[in-house]
Amino acid sequence: MPLHLTEQHRDFARSLDAMLTASDTPSAVRAWAAGDPVPGRALRARLAEAGVFALAVPEAYEGGLGVLPLEVALAFVELGRHAVPGPVVETVAVAALLDRLGDGGPAKRRLPGIAAGELSATLAVGSGYALDADTADLVLVVAGDELRVAPGHGPVRVGADPARRLARPAPGGEVLAAGPHVVEAARYAARWAALATAAQALGVGYALLDRTVAYVRQRTQFGAAIGSFQAVKHRLADTLLALEFARPLLYGAALSLRTPDVAAAKVTAGEAAYGAARTALQLHGAIGYTEELDLALWLRKARPLRDAWGTPAWCRARVLDGDAQATRTARRVDRRAVGAGNDRVR
Repeated sequence: MPLHLTEQHRDFARSLDAMLTASDTPSAVRAWAAGDPVPGRALRARLAEAGVFALAVPEAYEGGLGVLPLEVALAFVELGRHAVPGPVVETVAVAALLDRLGDGGPAKRRLPGIAAGELSATLAVGSGYALDADTADLVLVVAGDELRVAPGHGPVRVGADPARRLARPAPGGEVLAAGPHVVEAARYAARWAALATAAQALGVGYALLDRTVAYVRQRTQFGAAIGSFQAVKHRLADTLLALEFARPLLYGAALSLRTPDVAAAKVTAGEAAYGAARTALQLHGAIGYTEELDLALWLRKARPLRDAWGTPAWCRARVLDGDAQATRTARRVDRRAVGAGNDRVR
C-alpha cells in the first residue's frame, strides 16, 4: 500500500508541535519526575482536546475518531519530540485492547473516557511492571488468559529516566474478561504499544538532533564553530540518516500493523534515537551531563524507549520470524503453481 502523507496529516503534526512548544513541557517533565503530576495532567488534557487519544477509539464510542494508527504514529512523534510524560503509550494500548475485546461492558464503560482524556490508563503483561501506575486512573493486567483491574500497586521504581515511574500491580482485582480472546487482544494491544513507542523514540531522536545542531553552530573552538568541523558534520549526517531511515518504516508499520513490520520500525527507531543520544552527549561535551540543561530530559528517554514494548533482540527475532514465514508461504505458493501448471499440461 503506497504511503502519501496528506496536507491534513502535516497540519495535524504542526498543530501539535505548536501547542506543545507553547506548553513548557520541560517543566511538566521535571514536575512529573519529582512526583507532582498536576502539570503533566494539564498537558494531557490539552492533548485530549486535540484528539490524540480519540485516534485509537472507534467512532462507535462517544468521542472516538476511529482506529487510525498512522495518525497515532504522527502524533506520538510529536509527543516524543517534546518529551511528554505519563502513560500515553499505555493509554493507547489499553484502548486497542478494550476495542479488540468487543463492545461489551469494559469497552463501553471506559473507551469514551479514554477518548475524552478523562481516563488515563496503564497496562502490565504477566508479572511485569506498569508505567506510572501511581498516577494512572486505571491499571489493567493481562495474566495468562485473564484481564483484570489491579486494585493498587507496589513500590515505585525509577530507572534511567526519572519521569518513567514503574511499579508492579497488586494481585487480585476485578476480572474483566477471560479466555483465548484475551491473549489475542493483548498481542494486538502490544503491537499498538510498540508502534507508539517507536514513534515516541523517533521524536526523541529528532529533538536531540535539533538541539545538537543548534549547539554546534554557536559553540566555538580554535576560533570557529565546531559545527564547521568535518568530523562533526559526518557524525550529525549519520544521525540524521538513521532517523530518516526509520521514519518510512514507522509509517509503513502503521499502515499494516503486522508484527514483523512493527518490530522492524521499533528496533530501527529505537536504535536511531539511542544513536542520536550518544551523538548529542558527545558533541555537547561535559555540559551534556548536567541536570540543569534541558537536553538531559531527552537523553534519559532514549535508552528506556529503545527497550520498552520490545527490546532490540526481541524485535529482530520477530522480523526474522516474519521473513521465515513469508519464505515458507512463497515456497508453498510456488509448489502449487507448478502443480497447477503440470495439471494443465496433462
